[in-house]
Amino acid sequence: MNLRFEDFTVGREYRETIKITDDMVRKFAELTGDMNPLHLDESFARKSRFGKRICHGMLVASMISRIMGMNFPGPGTIIVKQLLKYRAPVYVDETVEIRVSVLEINSDKKRIILDTPVYKKDDTKAIDAQAEVLFE
Repeated sequence: MNLRFEDFTVGREYRETIKITDDMVRKFAELTGDMNPLHLDESFARKSRFGKRICHGMLVASMISRIMGMNFPGPGTIIVKQLLKYRAPVYVDETVEIRVSVLEINSDKKRIILDTPVYKKDDTKAIDAQAEVLFE
């Protein structure tokens, strides 16, 4: 999908589903140094309020960045502001859907305001999010 700035209109949407795997969680932990046992140790996590391992919130949120940089709007997109509110845990090997929709367009500055929430399979909102991007 090679989109141009002119292709965007308020209300335009894009959706993508992503499975957050054990391998992704372990690589993210290694990369960031966040070795919290809630993410990596099943026996520790089983005793927590969550009952099993949860994904790093920022790992899941980084999938929003991947979508914006690769698919919608696409290559060349720069995030200039992002707001995130974590509402529900995403568990290891759970599939999420990221729903991107255009809220505002500023043609003069080549900026787009996007709603970028993340939903779990049962339609629970895991992350409430918005982003402002520069897209030329």
